[in-house]
Formats: sequence, C-alpha cells, structure tokens
Amino acid sequence: MSVFDHPEFANHEHVAFYRDEEAGLSAIIAVHNTNLGPALGGCRMWPYIDSAEALTDVLRLSKGMTYKAAMANLKLGGGKSVIIGDPRKQKTPQMMAAMGKFVDSLGGKYFTAEDSGIAVTDLQQMAEHSQYIAGTKAQYHYAGEQPDGNPAPSTAYGVFVGLKAAVSYALKSDLKGIKVAIQGMGHVGYRLAKHLHEAGAELFVTDIYPEGVERAVKEFNATAVAPEDIYTLDVDVIAPCALGASINDETLPTIKAKVIAGAANNQLAREDIGDVLRERGILYAPDYVINAGGVIDIYHQRMESSSNDAMREHIEQIGETLNEIFERAETEQKATNRVANMIAEERFTGKA
Repeated sequence: MSVFDHPEFANHEHVAFYRDEEAGLSAIIAVHNTNLGPALGGCRMWPYIDSAEALTDVLRLSKGMTYKAAMANLKLGGGKSVIIGDPRKQKTPQMMAAMGKFVDSLGGKYFTAEDSGIAVTDLQQMAEHSQYIAGTKAQYHYAGEQPDGNPAPSTAYGVFVGLKAAVSYALKSDLKGIKVAIQGMGHVGYRLAKHLHEAGAELFVTDIYPEGVERAVKEFNATAVAPEDIYTLDVDVIAPCALGASINDETLPTIKAKVIAGAANNQLAREDIGDVLRERGILYAPDYVINAGGVIDIYHQRMESSSNDAMREHIEQIGETLNEIFERAETEQKATNRVANMIAEERFTGKA
C-alpha cells in the first residue's frame, strides 16, 4: 500500500523514512502541515510490532500536533517522529546521533523534542548533529522552578488544569474526593497524579511497568489496578496517559466515568467514538487541547523574551479553551472532538 493511500495520510506534506543499519536506527518523520509555521513535534521511541504500526502512529501523532498548535494559538505546524525499538534495551548514543542527522536532513521543516522513550540527554546527543532539536535547554518553568528542558512538567500541569475544568463543567465540583483512574505512570502521568493528590482526589493507577505504580501507591496513597481493569472502575474521571487509541470498541462499553481527560495523544480509536461518548453523557476533553502544555513550554523556551508567569498563563488558557469547546458542543449538540477539530481547522487553514 502506498503512503498516499494510508487511511491516516490526511494530506501530509512530507513523510520521510530513514535507516542507519550501523547505528541500529529505523525511524520515520511525518510533517502534516506548516501553514502556521515550521512543524514541531516530539520524537517517540517505542517497540512497535512492525513498520506499518509505526507509520500509523507517526501519521496520527503528526496530524494531532497541527491541531494542537492551532488550538494553543502557536505559530507552529505539526510534525512527529518515531524510532522503532525498545528504549530500555536498544537505545545508544550512536542511534541518537543518527537520529539527529535524520532531523537535520529536513532543513528546518521539522523541529523535534522529547516524547515517550526519549529523554533530554538523548536530545542533547541529537543536537550535536542538528540545529533543529528543541528542549535541550530551558530558561523558564511554569512554577518558577529550575528548568531543565523537559516539557513533561508543563504537559502534566496543563492536563491538570484541563481535567479540573472538565470536572467543574460536567460534575459541578472541585477535585476534592473525586475518583480518578490514571492509565500510565510515566513522566506526565506521575506528575498529574501528584497534582491531583494535592487537590484531594482519590487515585487509581496502572502501568505496564511497575515502578511508577509502586511510587504512586507509596507517595499518593493511590490504589494499584491491573492494566486490563483500569477502564472498568466505578470512578468519576478516566485519565489516559499512555499510548493512543485506548478508548476503543473494547473499552468503551466498560466505561462508567462521566469525564475522560488525560495526556495521551489520539485517545479515540475513531472519531465517531466521540459521538458515542456524547450520547452516553460522558464529557471528553479533546486530547490535543488538554495535553498542549508541553508544546507551549517548548514554544516559550524558543522565544527571545518570555517569563515563568507568561508561560504559566499560556498553559492555564487550556482550561478556558476547553470550556469554549464544551459550551459550543452543548449548544450545537455535537461531540467535543468534532467541535475542537472544526475550530482548529478554521485556524490552520484560514477558512472560517
């Protein structure tokens, strides 16, 4: 099947494949749209089953970044890159150097940053071979702490702000006593759990790796849950913070929560699942809106003059944007994901 015929192609501007056998690198870069500016999107390293699965993921993620940048009012386009491999077993400095060369070959059409399986140190190794690596150094932190270039704290804070707005809208409540099930205890999921614990929420957590779960149980009095059970719990909120497509035909019938608000990209396996959620009275916070804190962070780090407060205020606009989506969806009787798509497309196509 040609890339042009791929069901997730969605008029991408550029899709590039790269193989460096000596470095052990197999990678794909997808640039979806650059109407508003150069494409920005993280580099993900994951043990995909095959290249077809990797291609599907990078295309969906790249498109999502275009919509994310537009909804966050950034002068950026959308792109993404993926490396096929297990970051815990196969990552090497040589591989990261080769990835830097791959990014550089696009000549600035695409800037990469941190994503699942990639750390700031990996980006620094890439940056030795390309000027188009973001997130290697930082000047600002939304909470005034010492910045290190990792956008995960800003992503988690933005998701927390958005989740709080969704709970207020759907349940007319603050977060004290609210039951939240978090799928994924990685860099973002763990930090989200910390924010929620401090706000008085009751937490249920899961991950395919036990370390993060054990930490959340110890530090936040969370309840550990088996991965296969997280969507079946009788909770108020589900927060998907792992890989995408977790809201699918298998999990959808088991969901009892009234709010879905999490950090994962592409949470809905299909757009029409948003329609089903609306019919069932489940409020969905569109993923690329609620998880935009990281890209907002990177955007501010690239500005010649910004501040901790300016970054924080920009991230907190996520809650206001979600309320706009929720209200318009209710007025127009449409799914929140479809309303968000319409607003984003109006922005990056210039066709209101």
